[in-house]
Amino acid sequence: MQNASESSLVGEEYEVEVGPVAHGGHCIARTEEGRVLFVRHTLPGEKVVARITEGEEDSRFLRADAVRIIEASKDRVEAPCPYSGPGKCGGCDWQHAKPGAQRRFKGEVIAEQLQRLAGLTPEEAGWDGTVMPAPGDKLPAGEVPAWRTRVQYAVDADGRVGLRKHRSHDVQPIDHCMIAAPGVTELGIEKQDWPQMASVEAIAATGSSDRQVILTPRPGGRLPLVELDKPVSVLRVEERDGGVHRVHGRAFVRERADDRTYRVGMGGFWQVHPQAADILVKAVMQGLLPRKGDMALDLYCGVGLFAGAIADRVGEKGAVLGIESGKRAVEDARHNLQDFERVRIEQGKVDQLLPRTGITEVDLIVLDPPRAGAGKQTVKHLAGLGARRIAYVACDPAALARDLAYFADAGYKPRTLRAFDLFPMTHHVECVAILEPAAKGS
Repeated sequence: MQNASESSLVGEEYEVEVGPVAHGGHCIARTEEGRVLFVRHTLPGEKVVARITEGEEDSRFLRADAVRIIEASKDRVEAPCPYSGPGKCGGCDWQHAKPGAQRRFKGEVIAEQLQRLAGLTPEEAGWDGTVMPAPGDKLPAGEVPAWRTRVQYAVDADGRVGLRKHRSHDVQPIDHCMIAAPGVTELGIEKQDWPQMASVEAIAATGSSDRQVILTPRPGGRLPLVELDKPVSVLRVEERDGGVHRVHGRAFVRERADDRTYRVGMGGFWQVHPQAADILVKAVMQGLLPRKGDMALDLYCGVGLFAGAIADRVGEKGAVLGIESGKRAVEDARHNLQDFERVRIEQGKVDQLLPRTGITEVDLIVLDPPRAGAGKQTVKHLAGLGARRIAYVACDPAALARDLAYFADAGYKPRTLRAFDLFPMTHHVECVAILEPAAKGS
């Protein structure tokens, strides 16, 4: 019997013809023996030499990097970022692809997931097949939009900041991240050493000049004196409980969307692309078409982005209940929406709290679940509330497709689906599906 090291195929090279793009920022290829490879740094239709990065003789599939391009795709460009490529930074998946091709690949992945997991064609999902760029992101090949307003830098043993390599704890030191927003870059974090730190997260608010740095020390590490190129508030992650605590400056940043200001405290969740919050609110409101007096649910509501937008539109006789599991996010949501008398924010997990609310009927629902999706039981419960329309905001097309299948079983079908490229250069994509009772359209 072979031991693990003898059966490992890491480092082996295969010349392969590259097939379609797959969910996760890679393409599928097969060796002459029929082994399935998930290959990064390549494009559909290319012929490449693929070097195995993970996998053994009996693995169901192998992971690989394209280390030599024999026949290049017409969609290929020279990666603008010097840290992009085999064995380097794992933050971007598609630096080597033209921007239009990146969006096409994302569309192909969405279509494949819809078909495989929900049995839906694009037409049946109410989707025209396009992935829309954010305004201003439509740049020529070779140019990179600087969109990432939150960057978590890893720190190596020498105190240099960098980004993690793909599927690795190893750090790729960098002196500039091309997709970082100007507000992050201008802090000058990459110019300094960060001894005794495990990570440094930089946040540049879109709706204000607020800048924040969140430091995670190594075990026993002491905080450095933080002197950056711009005024910044400093928070630290406690080793003991993982909680975030203010060192100096504000404990929150102010963001703006839909003509409202939102407080986001202690590094809490907010959309990373500077235009994402507005784009998603607009898509959700255009899909739901709230009416005066509607009763609505905002599930996984964060700091209240969608709850605020709905409350604005349903008027004084309408009502919104938001549910969010994060304690700090609930405090922020209550603060952000305090001027709406008929908005209530409850803390708890949606699957546990929603059945206990006693709510049996609502007009509208918006849900923006974590990457794993809402799940069968929650979907079943939501479908039983008889909502006129449901807006599902999804950052993972596989989870969206699985939940759409559950909604179909429970009597809801997609009316429209829209996809937005709010994570350029990566494989991530944001979707907004608007659902309605299937009987309505039949």
